[in-house]
Amino acid sequence: MLQPYVSRTTHWIIKQHSIFAGYYFFHPTGRDRNMREQFRGHPAFDATAEFCEWDQAAFDPDYDTLPLEVFEPMVRRVFARAPWSVQGPPLQE
Repeated sequence: MLQPYVSRTTHWIIKQHSIFAGYYFFHPTGRDRNMREQFRGHPAFDATAEFCEWDQAAFDPDYDTLPLEVFEPMVRRVFARAPWSVQGPPLQE
């Protein structure tokens, strides 16, 4: 659903998010926390790792967050623009 509206880098980050986020929570469950290493060398690897580093704080119930209403205008702007082709713009470095 998001692919035509976000950059290829952003789409790749979202698509690989669960594997990269596993770095922070796979090991207690016996899964390999380094599963993300299969993607090392990909142009969006570092951006995805950085995103998940910030994202993992969101699982803290005491983390100070903004209400969802703050983000609604941003989401509306993304979906209001004309979609790109399925391939989207080039990966951003």
